[in-house]
Amino acid sequence: MQIPSATQSGVSGLQSAQSGLTQATVDVAKPEPSSPTSNPTSSSTSASNSSSATNNTANLSSAESRQTADTVSALTKASQAENQAAASAEVIETDDEAIGSVINIRV
Repeated sequence: MQIPSATQSGVSGLQSAQSGLTQATVDVAKPEPSSPTSNPTSSSTSASNSSSATNNTANLSSAESRQTADTVSALTKASQAENQAAASAEVIETDDEAIGSVINIRV
């Protein structure tokens, strides 16, 4: 079993963060789904028209709710990717400092 160096782990973390951020930005930029429309050729009573309008409003608010939840989820993933990138950069920096200390001790 081979244990990767801290630098390799940091670089791998940066790559993973970049991939996660790319996916999150794609998710945020997704177009909104089209809203449901009523069928203009159907002839029905005013009671069924009001029921249909209520259903369309419920479907629309449900779609808006899903879209908002999807956007919030994508933005949360983007924030997580940013934190992962910062942590990975810190790992690389700490490894660099440790190697510098070891070199200074030996010289």
